Amino acid sequence: MHKIREVIVVEGRYDKNALSQVVDAVILETAGFGIFKDRQKQKLLRTLAETRGLIVLTDPDGAGFVIRNFLKGCTDPSRVKHAYVPDIPGKERRKSSPSKEGKLGVEGMRPALLLEALRRAGASFEEAEAAPEREPITKADLYARGLSGGEGSAEKRRELLKKLDLPERLTANGLLDVLNALMSREEFYRL
Repeated sequence: MHKIREVIVVEGRYDKNALSQVVDAVILETAGFGIFKDRQKQKLLRTLAETRGLIVLTDPDGAGFVIRNFLKGCTDPSRVKHAYVPDIPGKERRKSSPSKEGKLGVEGMRPALLLEALRRAGASFEEAEAAPEREPITKADLYARGLSGGEGSAEKRRELLKKLDLPERLTANGLLDVLNALMSREEFYRL
């Protein structure tokens, strides 16, 4: 498993699933064209771009390029890297027919092709021994602070999301990913 510093942005959950089997990174979904109207997610992406940098990895079809170009315009272009997968004719296993353009999307790519696309984009691969690993924020930390698994935890989570100016629909797992991308465990406890 290859650890990547930047936050990777993909179109949907199947893309995220395919990529999470190859790399250890924060991976966020745009929900396809849903990103166009989701101001909170746009703001989150701008924040993450400033703190960690973004890698945009969309399908090689027209829709993927529309989403990619939109993200170029709503974030600082100097903090965004673009990873491109090759045009490969075919269809994903879960689909009954190929896409409109007849190309495989991110979810249909072999792991080696995904890694190569990230390398060509200039992803910051981190070696396990290279940098001291900071202690991650865990589900147990969220539970201990009353942010998951307890009475009123959803309300406490919403308050924290509002305080941090994050999307209110972020799940406990999504919150965990974002918190680990934005701060250390010590900063979380001080917060």
